[in-house]
Amino acid sequence: MSVLSITICICWRLLLSSLFLAAFIWICLRTVYRRSLQSANHQRRKSLLNTLGYTDAEKKRVVGFFHPYCNAGGGGERVLWTAIAGMQRTDPDIVSVVYSGDVDATKEEIIAKVKSRFNIELDPTLLHFVFLRSRYLVEDSAWPRFTLLGQSLGSMRLAWEAMHQLIPDLYIDTMGYAFTFHIVSLLGKIPIGAYVHYPTISTDMLARVESRKKWHTNTDAISSSIILSRIKLLYYRLFMYYYAHSLRACNFIMVNSSWTKNHVDSILNHSDTLMDALHPLLAFKSLMTKNAPEHARIVYPPCDTSEMAQFPLLPRERIVLSVAQFRPEKDHKEQLNAFHLLLEKFPEYKGEGGKGVKLVVVGGSRNEGDANRVAELRKQAQELGIEPYTDFIINASYPIVLDLLSKASIGLSTMVDEHFGINVVEFMAAGVIPIAHASGGPLKDIIVPFNGEPTGFHARTTQEFADAMHTVLSLNPEEESGMRWRARAWAVQRFSEEEFERGWNESGWRLWLTSPRKVE
Repeated sequence: MSVLSITICICWRLLLSSLFLAAFIWICLRTVYRRSLQSANHQRRKSLLNTLGYTDAEKKRVVGFFHPYCNAGGGGERVLWTAIAGMQRTDPDIVSVVYSGDVDATKEEIIAKVKSRFNIELDPTLLHFVFLRSRYLVEDSAWPRFTLLGQSLGSMRLAWEAMHQLIPDLYIDTMGYAFTFHIVSLLGKIPIGAYVHYPTISTDMLARVESRKKWHTNTDAISSSIILSRIKLLYYRLFMYYYAHSLRACNFIMVNSSWTKNHVDSILNHSDTLMDALHPLLAFKSLMTKNAPEHARIVYPPCDTSEMAQFPLLPRERIVLSVAQFRPEKDHKEQLNAFHLLLEKFPEYKGEGGKGVKLVVVGGSRNEGDANRVAELRKQAQELGIEPYTDFIINASYPIVLDLLSKASIGLSTMVDEHFGINVVEFMAAGVIPIAHASGGPLKDIIVPFNGEPTGFHARTTQEFADAMHTVLSLNPEEESGMRWRARAWAVQRFSEEEFERGWNESGWRLWLTSPRKVE
């Protein structure tokens, strides 16, 4: 054997030995670190239960809900609080812990807002908050470039902070931070579940980049460049690969609509030969993953239909109502454009004497980014000349929203690929005729025929939205009353809180809830 061969052999053995040594050291350090963390967790758990008034002898299990924006007051938050309120009624041996980034609010203030916004009563003795100070890491503003990757990495850091404060018996993500599952699995070794409102990335997003279509997630600078589009497509493929691997770390997954289920099921079964070749160990681990769900279960979000269903169907004021958080994907700009086109095409709607129409935009503003969007929308309304006919109501209380729902004629939603559309359900339950974009949940699950007759309208373009508003405003009393009744009947039958709680309880989350951890 030549000297070169011997040298290569020795170097190869040294490399393998170094890798095995490094792996052994990593396993040892991880084991010591995890045991130290879990030991400290016993004391934190004991302190938590004592704070809530429970003795060490009482057997309480802890379910953790990862929801950094729990105080935002949107549809996702209604899902969170309805689930927790239902668990408090059916499983009083469970303490719910919410991992929240709302450090500027107290437990009492959050509970009061839940009551004000959603009319949901919570038992404070079965609820605890773990406040996280690193929420800024999942803000859009923290990642002006590679936002998906940055927010996902930020969520992992946020989950690390969460697990260092308290490890529950079951972890459920209710906001869509799938990358946190790796941290929870590594540090806690506990069952993991998810309620997915909207997949972080989808095949639709890949298709838009590949087709170079301009979008709020695909700027003109990228869509106009072949090279940048190819680079972004590769980035999205990599992200999709890791996102699929993250979802497979779940033990059970609930989704809010047919649209979301189709995408999540596709992601769970997603394969990419190129990525598998680049990540052979990850591909092998995915194949060997135990307890990974094969598909997601639809659990439609809850709507407080009982009170809304009491509103009179007629008469109605000529109000076009929008209820949505001021996030870019909600596309409030399109609402203003469509309303402007309506008034331009039918100037009589500017008139008085019962013919005047008003656009009322109600939404939650979570942060500075949302506040800036509201300012831009006000400016747009002024430039379009519709400011006298447009009202903006920011962070409205629940009674104000109910009052508007009892009066409005039309409910407007312009978001493309809205994952579900709980605002659309609220419109229908209140007897407000909905007009929503012809995609996502509103198309497949919500604004569908009831007894063979329409319950609302779909639109895709500014012109179609304007025409649909005119159609509703032009209905004769019999047609109008019939459509409002059908919309309400379908919403109450399919999307009530009772239906949500039934679906939540049938999802199988109790099967994964471990026995109470011993408090030492």
